[in-house]
Amino acid sequence: MQGTEPAQSRLTGPSNGHQPAPPSGWNLGLIVGSLGVVFGDIGTSPLYSMKECFAGSHAIPVSQGNVFGVISLLFWTVVVVVCFKYVIFLLRADNKGEGGIFALLALVRGVNGRRSSKVYSSVIMAAIFGAALLYGDGVITPAISVLSAVEGLGVATSALSPLVVPITCTILFFLFFVQRVGTHGVARVFGPVMLLWFATLALLGLKEIVRNPHVLMAVNPMYIIDFFAAHKIHGFVVLGAVVLVITGCEDLYLDLGHFGRRAIRTSWFSIVFPALLLNYMGQGALLLEQPDKVLNPFYGLVPRALLYPMVALSTMATVIASQALISGIFSLTQQAVQLGYCPRIVIIHTSSETRGQIYIPIVNYALMIACIGVVLGFKSSGGLAGAYGMAVTATMTITTISYFFVITRVWKWPLWKAVPLLVVFLSFDLSYFGSCLLKFFQGGWFPLAVGGMAAALMTTWKDGRYQLSQKLMQSRFPIDLFLEDLKTHPLHRVKGTAVFLTVSPEGTPPALLHHVKHNHVLHEKVILFTIVTADTPTVPDSQRLAGEDLGQGFFRLVSRYGYMEKPDVPKVMALASKVGLWTDPAVTTYYMGRETLLTSGHTKLSSWRKWIFVFMARNAQSPMAYFGMPPNRVIEIGAQIEL
Repeated sequence: MQGTEPAQSRLTGPSNGHQPAPPSGWNLGLIVGSLGVVFGDIGTSPLYSMKECFAGSHAIPVSQGNVFGVISLLFWTVVVVVCFKYVIFLLRADNKGEGGIFALLALVRGVNGRRSSKVYSSVIMAAIFGAALLYGDGVITPAISVLSAVEGLGVATSALSPLVVPITCTILFFLFFVQRVGTHGVARVFGPVMLLWFATLALLGLKEIVRNPHVLMAVNPMYIIDFFAAHKIHGFVVLGAVVLVITGCEDLYLDLGHFGRRAIRTSWFSIVFPALLLNYMGQGALLLEQPDKVLNPFYGLVPRALLYPMVALSTMATVIASQALISGIFSLTQQAVQLGYCPRIVIIHTSSETRGQIYIPIVNYALMIACIGVVLGFKSSGGLAGAYGMAVTATMTITTISYFFVITRVWKWPLWKAVPLLVVFLSFDLSYFGSCLLKFFQGGWFPLAVGGMAAALMTTWKDGRYQLSQKLMQSRFPIDLFLEDLKTHPLHRVKGTAVFLTVSPEGTPPALLHHVKHNHVLHEKVILFTIVTADTPTVPDSQRLAGEDLGQGFFRLVSRYGYMEKPDVPKVMALASKVGLWTDPAVTTYYMGRETLLTSGHTKLSSWRKWIFVFMARNAQSPMAYFGMPPNRVIEIGAQIEL
């Protein structure tokens, strides 16, 4: 059972626990490993970014001014958004070594305890919506990445063009199908394959740059001014295609805890950044020399003899990028469960050695159906490009605003120092988001719809749990009065230990009251047990357990878990024995309440949200299974509650 942070208690956990340190230092393994997990998404953007600018639905003609303008936009977008915003600044905003929008959410939630402030509530709601939008990104990214790689077959021979969509769907099916067995073994080859991929990107681009070196002049930002002066509003529309070069930024930030900021920064500046720029410059140089390659300038860089091997390498790279994003969605969902924004669901740990290797069946199959569905619906990477970018740019904007609150409220930066950063970052974020809005009816609505539904479910579950806890608290009997009554009206005590799981670390659990009312008996030792989720990714064993001896054989235990950890009640009970509260698992019985929810009550939830909450609650994983309790030692006591 999960609740809020408890007050200080008299029993404490052992002092020899330790907090796992995030990766740090210069480590070649971390640097190479990060290439597949951290940079898979942004590293495969050369497959479709330049093509969308010159051959997409809002294409501009190939000319030297247009090519230089687009390359200059690509260059400065990557420099400002990726290099400065994410790699230099945002990677510093970690929560105990973990990154991602939920890390920012946890930091904002803990500011001065002012969780009821309207401003903070608005920021928190925005952060939740930003996290939900990543599910929309999780649907589009595997589809457009794999589809754009397989489209290289159509470049090799038009006879294979009808097979592009079926092959893409088959690859996606097997990609999601193998998730159940875990990826810890295959992940070892991710880094080396992506190292080969980035080396290939650099060599292909360099080959064309050598033939047409004056393309390097495009780094001059004056070409951007000339570009917008020439195209006016249509130039703004082209930004919706340029944004495809930075679609993996949120993944970069989310994976901070797995590799550490130093490894990510080193691999970005030494490998990924140069390779991407060389390839984009090379595609521009190619278009200046051979405008007829505009339909697929990436594969236009590849010598015809190497076209099929390049399709194979591209497919592997996009599968790796998709795998990294799928793993990120699994991690995001686990965090949402722990933070109380998602009901308990089946989470399978596929590796006993590697943290974060998890598999969530319901999320996996939902993503698989959605990904294959959008491939069948949009049929080409150009069609999907219209749907791509909307969710990403919205999340980037929300991340910037959340970051501003962290640096001003948590780090106490003065406004003169924080506001210029906010203005620079938002000028890019809002410009790209505005350009993507123009693609709303061309598919941009889809990731927003997915994110909107996910956000509605998250907030409904959070608000429903709060209303339910309020209902339970209204009828909660003070524990001190219960113990006083027990002195005057003692009950028969039987051997063994009874553990009553309760949401709140205060008052008497309803399950205990029902048990006494109907059975008129108590165990020799009674433990009131609460699990709370901290605003940190992990909690060391030294801070895992706190408790209090209430007298008369009653104890209150509160166990803290981070939002990236899965609670395990038997392990916590074993840990309790190290602080003097010894229990025998063979004679320990767990009691928990099982609420039957009715929608006929009066709460602040609207009727449709009540129905959704009740449906989610009925289909949530059993607390017994989620908290790892032995099934043959659990007793559930039912109660009806009107919402």
